[in-house]
Amino acid sequence: MLRMNAQAQQHEDVNYLVVGLGLTGYSVAGYLLSHGYRCRVQDSRDIPPYYQQLKTRFNDVQITSQALDAALIDWADALIVSPGLSIHLPQIQQAADMGKRIIGDIELFAQAVEKPVIAITGSNGKSTVTTLLGEMIRADGKSVGVGGNIGVPALDLLDEDFECYVLELSSYQLETTSSLSPVAAAVLNLSEDHLDRYADYAENVQAKLHIYDGAKTCVSNFDDEATRHNSTDIQFSPSDADADFNLMEDDGLCLAKSGIPWLAVSELKVSGQHNWANCLAAMALADTIDISRQAIISALKNFSGIPHRSQWVADIDGVEWVNDSKATNVGAAVASIEGRSRPVILIAGGQAKDADMTVMRTVLQQHVKQVLLMGEDAERIEQAWRDVVAIERVDDMQQAVTRASQIAQGGDCVLLAPACASFDMYEKFEARGDDFADCVRSLSHG
Repeated sequence: MLRMNAQAQQHEDVNYLVVGLGLTGYSVAGYLLSHGYRCRVQDSRDIPPYYQQLKTRFNDVQITSQALDAALIDWADALIVSPGLSIHLPQIQQAADMGKRIIGDIELFAQAVEKPVIAITGSNGKSTVTTLLGEMIRADGKSVGVGGNIGVPALDLLDEDFECYVLELSSYQLETTSSLSPVAAAVLNLSEDHLDRYADYAENVQAKLHIYDGAKTCVSNFDDEATRHNSTDIQFSPSDADADFNLMEDDGLCLAKSGIPWLAVSELKVSGQHNWANCLAAMALADTIDISRQAIISALKNFSGIPHRSQWVADIDGVEWVNDSKATNVGAAVASIEGRSRPVILIAGGQAKDADMTVMRTVLQQHVKQVLLMGEDAERIEQAWRDVVAIERVDDMQQAVTRASQIAQGGDCVLLAPACASFDMYEKFEARGDDFADCVRSLSHG
C-alpha cells in the first residue's frame, strides 16, 4: 500500500479531471486541490450541486458546466468518475481507449490510506453492517472512520487520524478501484439490481466480487454461493449450522460462533432474519480483526438500526408502520417483507431499474394482504404481480398512507419497502422515507 509521501510524488505531474460535482466529486476535488494537485472539474449541469462550495474554498478551480468533450479529455491524464455516472458512457470509454486512467474516489483513498481498512459490499444490508461494525470497534476503545457509500465520503475520512476505517462500497465504486487491500472484506448477499447500468446480473456480481481482490480475509454468506471467494472464507448464516457464525438454539435462539452462543436474539433491538444475518456478518468481521467479544456483544445489544432501514415509525390502533425506504431493489424488499411477523400491507413502486419483478411473487403471495402501488413503473410492476396479490394504484405517498390506514386492521404491518429507486418522485430514498414517516405521524396526530 502506498504511503502519502510516495503518492504525492506520483501525483505531481498528473492532470486530474473530476467528472461529476455531486458529493463524491466535491470530496475528490477538495482532496486533490488541498494537496496541491492539478485538477479541473466537469459537470454537464448548468449549476452543479457543490459549485459554490468548491469555488468558495478554491476560487481558482476551473469548473466546466458542459458536456464532457474532446478538449477536456485531451487535457486529462486521469478521469475520476463519480459513482453516479456510468463508466460505460461513450465519452468515458473514448477516454479509456486513449489510454487515460479511469478511477474513482476509493482508488485515491486506497493509494493514500496507511491504516487498516475493512470493506463491505452486497445488494442489501451493507449500510447496517457497516454502521454496526463501526459501533463494535468503538465499543472496543478504538477510533474508526466509517463512510464511503454511506455518510462521509472516503477521502474526507483521511482528514482525521483514525486507527482503522470501515467502508461501505457500491459496485460503481469497486469497478474503478484496483489498489484497495482490505484486512477484511465482505460480500453480504447478491440479488438483481442496477440492471440499468450493467449488461446483465453477472456483470453486477463481478463488480461486487472485486472487493475480495487483495483482501487478507474474506467474509461471505454461506446461504448465497455467489458471494463466496474460496474455501478459506469466514462464513455467516442465519439458517445453517455449518457456517462459522450462525443462529443456534440454547434456551432460545442465539447468535453464535462455532457452536458457542454469544447473545440471545431476544436481547437485540432489531428483529427479523435479515437483521440477524446482518448482525452475524458484523460479528464475523469484528472477530476477524480481533475486536473483543465483550465489545461485540455490547454493540449488538445497543444497536437500534439506522433510519430508512426497517425503521419503526409508529403503532396506531394496533397497526405497526415501518419505513424501509432503503429497500430499493427486489432482494431488499423480499428480505424486508420476510422479516415482518405480521400480515403486510405493502407500499411499493418507483423506478424499477429493469429488475425482474416476478421474483417477488412468492413472498407477496405468502405474506402480503394488499399492495399500494405508485410511481413511474407501476404499470409494469402491476403486470408482474396482479394474479398473486390484491393491488391498488395510488398517486402519491399521502394517498398511499391514507388508503393503508383505511385497509389495515389491528395486528397488521404497513410497510414501505418499494423494491424501486425513488428518483421519479424524490431526490433520494431518504426523502421518500421522511415523507412516509411525516404522513404516518399526521395520522396519529389527526
